[in-house]
Amino acid sequence: ISPVPPYCREQPIFTTRAHVFQIDPSTKKNWVPASKQAVTVSYFYDSTRNSYRIISVDGAKVIINSTITPNMTFTKTSQKFGQWADSRANTVFGLGFPSEQQLTKFAEKFQEVKEAAKLARDRSQEKIETSSNHSQESGRETPSSTRASSVNGTDDEKASHGGPAEAHLKSENDKLKIALAQSSSNVKKWETELQSLRESNARLSTALQESAASIEHWKKQFSACKEENDQLRGKIEELEEQCNEINKEKERNAQLSRRLQELETELQDKELELEELRKQGEIIPELMSECESVSEQLQAAEKKNKDLEEKVRTLRTEVEENKHRQTNLKTELKNFLDVLDGKIDELHDFRQGLSKLGVDN
Repeated sequence: ISPVPPYCREQPIFTTRAHVFQIDPSTKKNWVPASKQAVTVSYFYDSTRNSYRIISVDGAKVIINSTITPNMTFTKTSQKFGQWADSRANTVFGLGFPSEQQLTKFAEKFQEVKEAAKLARDRSQEKIETSSNHSQESGRETPSSTRASSVNGTDDEKASHGGPAEAHLKSENDKLKIALAQSSSNVKKWETELQSLRESNARLSTALQESAASIEHWKKQFSACKEENDQLRGKIEELEEQCNEINKEKERNAQLSRRLQELETELQDKELELEELRKQGEIIPELMSECESVSEQLQAAEKKNKDLEEKVRTLRTEVEENKHRQTNLKTELKNFLDVLDGKIDELHDFRQGLSKLGVDN
């Protein structure tokens, strides 16, 4: 049978798109995807045979070719998934729809087509029964007419009408034989059809049991999905807590920014103090020059007062004391310069640290 119906005989009456699945032939429990993506699924009507088919093609591959019979049932197993068993194809088809509305339309069309197929089958049975009854009535009427002619007719009538009557009886007998042969073939045909229907019912029972098993499987999957959903909700709560921590971290960063501004203000004050210390440091060379001038004056005084030893000794003592004081002053000045250089280096390192902290924030 051609999977794609010829346009001269079959016409599409309903079309939709869905993901196609088939029951796993080995386990009869799990679903196996028949298409990688959503494909077109259509109902076709054959006006010559008065039959309906569901056909779906994925590229060059036929994934559904199911003739609808009155015994088929389309079952909704979820809000977006439905299935039906095909005994002739010996499988169960499943369709996953994008929305519940599309599933409902497909199920309504399935029921409508099923009723039409049932009506067509009933009409064909009525025609066959009418033909069979007509043949039986013809068979009963022909012998009675033959007996009447043989009883009521005279020998002269038999002699005069024997030829046409025999021809008529012969034609009637031939018709009866044809009708009986047709009835026998119809009986055999219906016995075969009955046997196939019994087998179909057995397969449908098996498919129903498999569907029940698949429903249990889907329930387990639903429970697993529910647990996964609960886990995801827990993760969402954790992420919300992390977001709260991030907001707190932003507040701490804002506090650090304010603290950085305060430190920059303090740094400016320290720079002003450092400038004052530098100005004070510029006075030191003047003091040193004054000390040198004092030393020169002391030397001149020593030359002028060589004759006065006592005064010279006294002056020497004073000079020694002044030298000692000068040495102490130089030492203190050196220590002060060292301390000043250390403070300047510390302030420089402190400013670099503040600049790096500002860049990081």
